Amino acid sequence: MLLAALPFLLGAVIASSDSVPVRDSSLTPRLPRPVTVDTPRVRPRAIEVSDWYGRRLTIHRSLSYAVIPVFAAQWVAGERIYKHGNRAPEWAKTTHRAGATTLAGIFTVNTVTGLWNLWDSRSTPSGRGLRTFHALSMLAADAGFTYAGVKLSKDAETDFNKRSEHRTIALSSMAVTIVSAVAMKLYNK
Repeated sequence: MLLAALPFLLGAVIASSDSVPVRDSSLTPRLPRPVTVDTPRVRPRAIEVSDWYGRRLTIHRSLSYAVIPVFAAQWVAGERIYKHGNRAPEWAKTTHRAGATTLAGIFTVNTVTGLWNLWDSRSTPSGRGLRTFHALSMLAADAGFTYAGVKLSKDAETDFNKRSEHRTIALSSMAVTIVSAVAMKLYNK
């Protein structure tokens, strides 16, 4: 019997001397235990906005598109008034006043709806930076239009320097408005 086991023992000795790795169970990595089926998954937190959020957003966007032709009319009439002052044609003066009133109304409604929706979406982390940038830049444009209209418009009728300042502030506010609106259109997903 010993002679029958000899080839087996010899094979084990020769195999260990040939540097064949021997499996050691203490070196095998241990896999984590499988997760049971009843473990609840962590769901993302639901973000709630009011029912009126979408309605205000629709009003806000519609008025944002409506401001483009008003800007164009203001620019055409304003350029005529800028060049001719008090001698500008009556259509330019009337168009510019009506356009300024229209812009005041649009910007008032868009400021209210925009800030209300900004507040309503305060717990939504995605796009927060863009929404904040848009709100702050549009408030700056509001301030520019208000200053140009309330403080400079009367003096701009007779003083060329005030007229130039009125034009610069109004065009700058238009540019800020357009850049901010384009940023929202392109990057607000």
